[in-house]
Amino acid sequence: MPSLAQMTGSLHIHNFYIAKLKAKQEQLFESDPELAMLLDNVAAVLSEHAVVLSDDIADREFEEG
Repeated sequence: MPSLAQMTGSLHIHNFYIAKLKAKQEQLFESDPELAMLLDNVAAVLSEHAVVLSDDIADREFEEG
């Protein structure tokens, strides 16, 4: 099982890439709407993972605290 530090690092990476995908999606919206939609879908999946990861981190902090 990953450590709390690894989980927190993973959450930061998720959030970084979500922001990058959203920014690129906005840039491509007019020129390539299909790619923009794909990037939006990928960002949505990463967002779902980030929520689960946040919950797991909160649970782990509660158990250790």
